Amino acid sequence: MIDTQQISGLILAGGRGTRMGRVDKGLMPLRGTTMAAQVLRALAPQVGPLAINANQNQASYEALGAPVWPDDLAGFEGPLAGLQTGLRRCATDYLLSAPCDAPFLPADLGARLAAALLEQNADVAVAVTLDSAPDSAPRQQVHPVFCLMKTTVLPALDAYLDGGGRRMDGWYEELRVARVVFEQADAFRNINTLEQLRSAEAAATPAGAPAPLSVRAAQSLIDAAVAPLDAAEQVALRSALERVLAADILSPIDVPAHDNSAMDGYALRGADLRAGAATTLDIVATVYAGHPAEVAIGAGQCARIMTGAVMPEGCDSVVPQELVSAAGNVVTIPPDAIGPGANRRRQGEDLKAGHPALKKGKRIGPAELGLLASLGIAEVPVQRRLRVAFFSTGDELRSIGEPLDAGCVYDSNRYTLFGMLSRLGCDILDMGIVKDEPAALEAALRSACENADAVITSGGVSSGDADYTRAIMARLGEVSFWSIDMRPGRPMAFGNIASNGRGAVLLGLPGNPVAVMVTFYFFARAALLRMMGADAAPPPLLRVRSQGAIRKKAGRTEFQRGIIETGADGQQQLRITGAQGSGILRSMSEANCMVVLHAEQGHVAAGDWVDVMLFDGLA
Repeated sequence: MIDTQQISGLILAGGRGTRMGRVDKGLMPLRGTTMAAQVLRALAPQVGPLAINANQNQASYEALGAPVWPDDLAGFEGPLAGLQTGLRRCATDYLLSAPCDAPFLPADLGARLAAALLEQNADVAVAVTLDSAPDSAPRQQVHPVFCLMKTTVLPALDAYLDGGGRRMDGWYEELRVARVVFEQADAFRNINTLEQLRSAEAAATPAGAPAPLSVRAAQSLIDAAVAPLDAAEQVALRSALERVLAADILSPIDVPAHDNSAMDGYALRGADLRAGAATTLDIVATVYAGHPAEVAIGAGQCARIMTGAVMPEGCDSVVPQELVSAAGNVVTIPPDAIGPGANRRRQGEDLKAGHPALKKGKRIGPAELGLLASLGIAEVPVQRRLRVAFFSTGDELRSIGEPLDAGCVYDSNRYTLFGMLSRLGCDILDMGIVKDEPAALEAALRSACENADAVITSGGVSSGDADYTRAIMARLGEVSFWSIDMRPGRPMAFGNIASNGRGAVLLGLPGNPVAVMVTFYFFARAALLRMMGADAAPPPLLRVRSQGAIRKKAGRTEFQRGIIETGADGQQQLRITGAQGSGILRSMSEANCMVVLHAEQGHVAAGDWVDVMLFDGLA
């Protein structure tokens, strides 16, 4: 019997995966998570170490909690290239493989293949099902991507690949192979199209009930689905503030341009310093910043020098003025006050000519403006501003200035979105309030995607009878998901829509005001930054102790509003703002952070550490 800890599991996701659009097949949602996560979940109990073979969207696959191994071969050479990489990197005696788009694999796959491998003294064991055609004997259907192999087969696979072979069932023809028959043919089916995915989802969930994605899976899917716009323009330096660089900026000069002094003092030759004794030097010149150093310093000499001044010829060190005593044209340096080379800034130590000063994707802030100005750069290439259209849905909404009828509320979400989008630096198109009528919603979505790169709606994506946005999204394009296992913000839709040849990313946010802000900060923000071509690292999470207990349901992610303050002991601590209803917008105004309670967490006790995201500085 083979111990499962001696088997490494490998999920094959190394292809281009374009049959379902820009998103890798393995990252498409199914049953509240991604297909690759489903395979990982099914494979984990059957093996010891687990890894994923992927050549693109590695960060999204890493978010599933397993190491990602790209092909050693270049050029997307198929699943055999993934097997080769797995055999080279795994540290166990056996490797079990399964594809990322087959989420229904049997729970006893590893055990049955391992038993056959031992019983038949084979090198490789593969899964087989029986295809029963009418009026004919059952025919074996081999599934070579579902296989268990000894790691000693690597030389045979290397030789096959080196000879140009790429057939999945061709590499082991010279080896001892055990074929294991499984009765459940459906367990080995691949999901290759959106139609097949929707059928699998419909079979897995009650009619009309959305399968909620985990927060991490939803974030990974969005990250994989959106891409930077391919549009740039040249702008004057002052106009580049808060824009995103469209190309690397190479320094045209060395910074600093010359060796110079780091402080006011005396420039000297390090060789003149006397070890363990005072050093006396003659002052022969004074060098000021902004003026050339036209003097050469000889042995036993020094020059009075100011901060930033060019180092005179022959000098390699500077002694600060406060460490010496000067009398007339003579300066005395105490024993061991400095060493050779001290307080000298070398030419190009900050930036060398021709090297990147700023990288593509950097958002330009005040520091970057100053850096570019210091290089004499007057214009920079930046990404075109992202155009975002947004509107609110709901018959109960009223605009500011309109009378409030019974049961109506003023629309706050458009103003919240206006603020968050403006701080991101987007060009925004406010389309107002759209009534809960299918024709009106479809017209608004069509107009929005024809005039913008991204469309954000608030409201209309839950399961209510009057929530039409999701259905219209599906008619105009593709809905990747519409429910996330989180609170607040469970009903959120993501996908793509098109009209009259123009397409846009669509983010359907919930209608409750707090949920709008939560879903924007944790999902929409990263998508928009990525489309802008900006570095889209998520906001950092800090660890803070909770002042009191926090109730939390395990199994879903929760976001609560909090206030970080200094306690009586001088340490930072967190308290919740109070009632956490998703309609209490005042709680967001009072809070200075968002408390992130992860799915695996339960109730928080007083004194426990929790993750928080600060609002300050968040754009």
